[in-house]
Amino acid sequence: MNNDTIFIKSGDQKAKITRLGRIYRMKVKSEKMEAKIAEIEPHRKSRWYRHDGEEIHLCIEGEMEYEVGEHSYKLSKGDILWHKSTLKHRAKNHGDKKVKYITIGTPPTFIESDL
Repeated sequence: MNNDTIFIKSGDQKAKITRLGRIYRMKVKSEKMEAKIAEIEPHRKSRWYRHDGEEIHLCIEGEMEYEVGEHSYKLSKGDILWHKSTLKHRAKNHGDKKVKYITIGTPPTFIESDL
């Protein structure tokens, strides 16, 4: 690894945060961007977030609902949602199976105490 390239193997992570029905795995964090994998157990949701920046969410397992502002979006495997992070937002799993998704955000705002 050097200052221009970061390579993360599948099982590697910088941090793992577990909350009731949710797991967040920080995969990479630079000065300008971060990427994490989140898991939400059935019938659970994240809290509301609002902060500077932009986010992209890529659903990689299951089906989920993502609320941004006053709108709600249903995501299935392979679906992508982009939004401004200044709008209130949260993830929900209404189903009976675990949901897994990747979030890439800029600038990095992941703070362990916020989760």
